Amino acid sequence: MPNENTTQPSTNQPRLIRLHAKDNVAAVTAAVGVGQMLELEGRQIRAAASVPTGHKMAVAEIDAGEKVIKYGVPIGSALCRIQPGQYVHTHNLKSDYLPTYTLDGSNTYLHRKEGAAQ
Repeated sequence: MPNENTTQPSTNQPRLIRLHAKDNVAAVTAAVGVGQMLELEGRQIRAAASVPTGHKMAVAEIDAGEKVIKYGVPIGSALCRIQPGQYVHTHNLKSDYLPTYTLDGSNTYLHRKEGAAQ
């Protein structure tokens, strides 16, 4: 007899969530393994790589230099052609954010000297 306190994962839960209709990537709701078949909006997508929970998977072909769209807005540019099912992360995505948002030393607000006025 099953234990009522044991929670079984639902097979009806989506594994991919596209956050905006314009997005060419989707968020992975649980870790995905290579070759795993996922469904998004009635179509099947085969994972070309392992993708950790919360990370991005391409759900459309993205050409090199094309904008990667998440939340309906560009979050970066593809460094190479990205096929549906591929993991989208720093190895194939260049951030388009201003360099002041990085810790490369270009933002004086992030690198104040000791005793400097705030």
